[in-house]
Amino acid sequence: MDGIIIVNKPQDWTSFDVVAKIRNLSRERKVGHSGTLDPMATGVLPIFLGRATKAIQYFMDGDKGYEGEMVLGIKTDSGDAYGKQQEPNNKQQTNNNTKIPNEETIKEIFKKYIGEIEQVPPMFSAKKINGQRLYKLARQGIEVKREPKKVKIYDLRITNIDSSRVKFEVVCSKGTYIRQLAVDIGDDLGCGAHLSKLVRTYAHPFCISQALTMDTIITLAKHGKLEDVIIPVEELFNGQNRKA
Repeated sequence: MDGIIIVNKPQDWTSFDVVAKIRNLSRERKVGHSGTLDPMATGVLPIFLGRATKAIQYFMDGDKGYEGEMVLGIKTDSGDAYGKQQEPNNKQQTNNNTKIPNEETIKEIFKKYIGEIEQVPPMFSAKKINGQRLYKLARQGIEVKREPKKVKIYDLRITNIDSSRVKFEVVCSKGTYIRQLAVDIGDDLGCGAHLSKLVRTYAHPFCISQALTMDTIITLAKHGKLEDVIIPVEELFNGQNRKA
């Protein structure tokens, strides 16, 4: 099999889990993906099979789109809901609005992050330093110096604020850590924050409406229909594939 399957990655699966499962289902030895998603995250994960794996490099630099939710007032060591809480939530302070900023302040801080910004890669990330994945070092309690890097936030908008929970949408350049964005915004607000939910809705040129659940993919494979949902790479380069 040669081509691309757009997967809606399930929560609690690693990107490697998805690759391994599709390798098993397709019986195709060469399988890869074009952009890691954290286990907590769901959404668009393009999977490349067979000769299409040679084209992965052409899809790595594309912009990304996400829907996220962050919780103000609680920091975790990983920056997301899977980490250990660093700062306990004080309900009395939250209810009295002495710890959680008001909506106007939150909206003003969000505006600061539109455009080119610098991010320090989080320790709990797949980035390699001196040949070692940062998250592996973090699990050993080891923290190393990380140099900030420039990324671009094209659009960042709040969709809902409910007490300490802030839902937002973001369109950004490759390499942007949404967990770190939530952490930085929380620090800027003075209350701390962590990312509680994340859905990747877009990974150029693919969008969430094209993505198939793993249950659907497993069912198709069981009935010998997996090849029916594979997108030939040639279609993309010829501009024939359109967003659904």
